[in-house]
Amino acid sequence: MIYEGKAITVKEIEGGIAQLNFDLQGESVNKFNRLTIEELHAATDALKAQKNLKGLVVTSSKDSFIVGADITEFTELFAGSEEDLVANNLKANEVFNAVEDLPFPTVTAINGMALGGGFEMCLATDYRVMDPKAKVGLPEVKLGIFPGFGGTVRLSRLVGVDNAVEWISGGTENRADAALKVGAVDAVVESDKLVEAAVAIINQCNEGKLDNQARREEKKGKIKLNAMESMMAFEISKAFVAGKAGKNYPAPVEAIKVMQKHAGMTRDKAIEVEAKGFAKMAKTNVAACLVGLFLNDQELKKKAKAWEKEANDVNLAAVLGAGIMGGGVAFQSALKGTPIIMKDINQDGIALGLKEAKKLLTKRVDKGKMKPDQMADVLNSITPTLNYGDFKNVDLVVEAVVENPKVKDAVLRETEDAVREDTILTSNTSTISINLLAKNLKRPENFCGMHFFNPVHMMPLVEVIRGEKTSDRAIATTVAYAKAMGKTPIVVNDCPGFLVNRVLFPYFGGFAALVRDGADFQKIDKVMEKFGWPMGPAYLLDVVGMDTAKHANEVMADGFPDRMKADFKSAIDVMFENDRYGQKNDKGFYKYEEDRKGKSKKIVDEETYKLIEPVVEGKKDFEEDDIIARMMIPLCLETVRCLEDGIVEDPADADMGLIFGIGFPPFRGGALRYIDDMGVDKFVELADKFADLGPLYHPTEKLREMAKTGKKFFG
Repeated sequence: MIYEGKAITVKEIEGGIAQLNFDLQGESVNKFNRLTIEELHAATDALKAQKNLKGLVVTSSKDSFIVGADITEFTELFAGSEEDLVANNLKANEVFNAVEDLPFPTVTAINGMALGGGFEMCLATDYRVMDPKAKVGLPEVKLGIFPGFGGTVRLSRLVGVDNAVEWISGGTENRADAALKVGAVDAVVESDKLVEAAVAIINQCNEGKLDNQARREEKKGKIKLNAMESMMAFEISKAFVAGKAGKNYPAPVEAIKVMQKHAGMTRDKAIEVEAKGFAKMAKTNVAACLVGLFLNDQELKKKAKAWEKEANDVNLAAVLGAGIMGGGVAFQSALKGTPIIMKDINQDGIALGLKEAKKLLTKRVDKGKMKPDQMADVLNSITPTLNYGDFKNVDLVVEAVVENPKVKDAVLRETEDAVREDTILTSNTSTISINLLAKNLKRPENFCGMHFFNPVHMMPLVEVIRGEKTSDRAIATTVAYAKAMGKTPIVVNDCPGFLVNRVLFPYFGGFAALVRDGADFQKIDKVMEKFGWPMGPAYLLDVVGMDTAKHANEVMADGFPDRMKADFKSAIDVMFENDRYGQKNDKGFYKYEEDRKGKSKKIVDEETYKLIEPVVEGKKDFEEDDIIARMMIPLCLETVRCLEDGIVEDPADADMGLIFGIGFPPFRGGALRYIDDMGVDKFVELADKFADLGPLYHPTEKLREMAKTGKKFFG
């Protein structure tokens, strides 16, 4: 044994060739934490001290090669000064440089995911061989930063500027064939042949058939473009990426600027430029928010894992109500491997549900994500029926009939009689109280809410809603089923609108009052989209559907009359009364027409302005900051109330629910992180400025207390 640590071991395997193996003890994956970097340093020193070594193969004992840096260490790291961050990166880079400078040929055998720092480790060796199922990439921009262990330097020299820009600014995970095509890896071989292939490359280097020194010098040298070519390549890339990433995500463009800056430098100077650029990005609020999101997401996954231990198996599911929603649920369940019965009361409903599932599957086949025979297998996993024939075999039922308490009550009671005593019943309701729906059930302990968001196949969130009598077994099984469907489940307690809709409707309330006070709805949309929302509130209402919004708004007004019952007729009411339901009938605040690709395109409709004129109190041009404040304060305060009322367990659940459920701008981290970033005291001050607009703008007593004592929601 040449070296033995808790993350790395080095031993001689054959003919003077050493193997450096990553296997971080006590963890399911390898990652670059402080310990691993320190051990890599020590292992490299031990390798340098060996006489007569002819080469090195780098391997991993985990299913993944190395998934990247240990992000749990980022919060503490990023809190330091820019100078400290630069020094920290340069110190880590000394280790990667030492690997690159070893006095013999080096090859990495990539057996699984090699991402971020994991792929930068691969780039430090002379050659790379890769398993066909593995993936490689530098996804750091998704955390608001870019590669900091030499990735921008080595990749741009190895695969050329265009490819490096695409990989780094897109944060893509790349398959073996794509990596081989651009020259990021040198061979693709089956997993059990990786070490053999790596050893063969080392032998070829030692026999003079391959020149590893020339390969090394290329990676350590300058980018091979003249001044004109370099300027063209980088300037075009910057313009294109800036257009795609937008102003709110600076890291992709900064990564290109850094590559442009170090293009004419050799390795050590280039790495200094990268370290400075990395530190600059690490100190942005965007990075803080996106790293916070990643950690919140990890926390959610941990909670779901804990629930899974208590869950019953779901080998067969059922959905009640075929339609678009039921068809979407059936598609997602079958696609992810849980067979499902789709029941409706008439053949038309069944046809609609199957049509929805077929449409989604055909899209996958057309995009090459699925083979036709796989599509047939998924469709065969959906059993359409008009009766309860096979329901004794069903482990979990999703009721997805119309959003009407009487209809849901009748369907749930009928279903309860048709299933086994241990079957879990769930309701895909967006607003109706779970306690209310449980009232007439014989086994309310087996019942909870399972709120999917539309469209089911695209929206990642599922709210799992606990009623007063819901058992842990029901919650656990529903959470496990949501996870099996590829969704992110958040457990919330029962109240009107649960978490997401309860928070969304005060936002719509802010919008309605702004329009009443003379703001142009198109300007509101533009301002909120610039703020970072995927669509403005008027456009969002058109997508949700004015009838759906009107119904949900009434539920909210009944539940929270003090602040959600409007004392004026709104533009939303006017749209509803005039049958302008939005995208579902091609007219709402906007008109909708199909573009050449058959996609729905919004168009300004002057008719809207005539219709809403009677409910608008004169035109007024609002400042952008006032529009943002009037829209965001009600949403943020309702999120605070959900936390205080125990609807969600902690701030992370609340923020993740809004990001996954309604597209809250990820770079702002969520509503509670947004309050933290502004400063709780400053937020309360801002809310008080708009106090005359009513209770939606009145901070809670607890929030005022937090403002006084300097407390935050996160850390």
